Amino acid sequence: MITTFNQQWVKTIGLVSGLIACLGSISYLQLSRINIVSNNLGVRDVQQEANTEKVKLNFVNSMPSFGFKNLVANWSLLQFIQYYGDDDARKVTGFDLSPDYLDIIVKNDPRFVKSYLLISPASSINAGLPLRTISAMNKGLEKLSPQTKDAYLIWLYKGVDELLFLGDINAAKNSYSMAADWAKIANNTRLERAARGTVEYLSNNPDSSQAQVGAWFLVWVNARDQNTRKMAQNNIEKLGGKIVFGENGQVFAVPPKSLKD
Repeated sequence: MITTFNQQWVKTIGLVSGLIACLGSISYLQLSRINIVSNNLGVRDVQQEANTEKVKLNFVNSMPSFGFKNLVANWSLLQFIQYYGDDDARKVTGFDLSPDYLDIIVKNDPRFVKSYLLISPASSINAGLPLRTISAMNKGLEKLSPQTKDAYLIWLYKGVDELLFLGDINAAKNSYSMAADWAKIANNTRLERAARGTVEYLSNNPDSSQAQVGAWFLVWVNARDQNTRKMAQNNIEKLGGKIVFGENGQVFAVPPKSLKD
């Protein structure tokens, strides 16, 4: 895959990438290494499996926990890992159930910070559902405090989604500011400085359309089903960008011109 973007886009994405690098690892890459051994019990109806899984998740989300909320949250994460790693099924049905797993976890154990970091990239990037991701993170953050270990990372991830996928500069600036404030309390001065630098950058560069095209192209590249790819392409075109297919199988994402161009 080859992308073409101007320097403004590179600066914006580079700044966000620098913040993500502060985490020490990227959840998306962690998840992509997960290997699930598939059984060979014959032809699978993966769409029926996805429908059944959706019904199961709806039931789990609505049933009482009987005092076992942490177990329900842990079970949901393990189920998500198996769901994410089933490559054959995801090529057909996509990743649309990803936010459902996160919803269950947030409802039952909002302090389970690692689950946000593992599932939110799949929900926003692979499934292309950043609104669902942000909604779940907002609900969880209502139950968290700066004293919750690594909770500032949720603010950071939320800010990335708000900036890159939604283009909501004000919401992103607020999330980055909160990430900085909470990181300061947690004595993570490196991330605090990076987050405050992003707030300053966004104040001086309010046009995020090029960065959004880059984010939606990332969705397009990582999508394994045609519906998600079509959604990503539609969002790119709404922003004034386009996807161009080269003669040798290369794919170019062409962003709109910056307001400064």
